[in-house]
Amino acid sequence: MAAVVYNRRYDIGFLGLERLHPFDSRKYGRAWRELNRLVGRDLRRYHIPVDRGVSDEELLLAHSPEYLARMSQSKNIVAALEIPSLRRAPAFLLRWNVLRPMRWAARGTVLAAQAAISCGAAVNLSGGYHHAKRDAGEGFCIFSDIAVAIRQLRAEGRIKSGQRIAYVDLDAHQGNGVCHQFRDDRDVFIFDMHNPSIYPCRDVEARQRIDCDLPLPVDCGGREYLGLLRKHLPGFLDSISRSGTVALGIFNAGTDVIQGDPLGAIALSAEDILERDLYTFGEFRKRRIPMVMLTSGGYTRESYRLIAASVCELLRQDGTVSG
Repeated sequence: MAAVVYNRRYDIGFLGLERLHPFDSRKYGRAWRELNRLVGRDLRRYHIPVDRGVSDEELLLAHSPEYLARMSQSKNIVAALEIPSLRRAPAFLLRWNVLRPMRWAARGTVLAAQAAISCGAAVNLSGGYHHAKRDAGEGFCIFSDIAVAIRQLRAEGRIKSGQRIAYVDLDAHQGNGVCHQFRDDRDVFIFDMHNPSIYPCRDVEARQRIDCDLPLPVDCGGREYLGLLRKHLPGFLDSISRSGTVALGIFNAGTDVIQGDPLGAIALSAEDILERDLYTFGEFRKRRIPMVMLTSGGYTRESYRLIAASVCELLRQDGTVSG
């Protein structure tokens, strides 16, 4: 049965941050409320609450001590967030109001990955910070929740030595941080459909690490996008399943592929995104690969509705809720 991981501390509200950056930093709470409207009281039966934020010790699974120390200074936090107007904000306020929610979201990804292995599928209504590298944060990504989750599950023995992870990134932006995090880890297989004309287009090293690299044309429409996904995703999953056990699938389900998103430059409709998500869920399920979905990027006010629609349908198809 699918699970939904969420905590009200995911939302970031600080000095009108939502007016300083196109990212809707409160979309997590909005998505939760929309899910409650769509699903009703059944949702809470399958809700996994987040108990705390990730600790520094857990973050060291993905980041260097020097990097975490740098994140105590305003200038370094602001550089990673890419919001220069916050450069005069006190560091303690940035850590409390911005980094603290990200710590809770990273913990949510760990819990969602644990739940996926236990019950087959789970969604974290935040996370997917796929630009965070070991020694650098960028693109509004400070902590690599994906790397923390994989390495923590390995340390716990939930993912055993030699077992594989299928990472499928369908955010409009290439997940360069994940590529750097697992540059030398050949048990993590990376599938990435992205717009190569936008950030982080100059990170050539990251693209070289992708196992199945599918660049998209600017303003790629739903028919072409879904055609590419259907053509390549089954073969990617089959190729790594045939020669080894896939212990976990991670689906980075960014909604910045919606037409009109100011940063994505892809032209999918809401119906296309729902079809994308359900198709990806189905491909993991066919192969009995436990799957965790992360919400990643999305820079329109409709992002939370797109997330809620996909999660609601996943719960219905999984038999978690009726309707």
